[in-house]
Amino acid sequence: MSDLNIKSGKNESEMTITLGGRLDTNTSPQLEELVDTSLDGVEKLVFDMADLEYISSAGLRVLLAALQIMEDQGEMVLRNVGEEIMDVFEITGFIDDLTIED
Repeated sequence: MSDLNIKSGKNESEMTITLGGRLDTNTSPQLEELVDTSLDGVEKLVFDMADLEYISSAGLRVLLAALQIMEDQGEMVLRNVGEEIMDVFEITGFIDDLTIED
């Protein structure tokens, strides 16, 4: 059983989504729904991945969808990306498309 913890908060035009656990085929629809319903008026989207342990291709797809939305209305930043998640970004080539901060 895989679990994903999602916390989100908005501060004016900036939204932070904090992810913990596993972002995979079973849990990515939760994040996808949040992304689809919450980005109106958001100019900066921050994903805090400090507690994210695993990301699958389904999770990458949701991040890519969020990135495409944010390219039209602002920017998307990933923070606190762990080594294993960073490895996935590097192997898949996503690292070239993503803005990653420490």
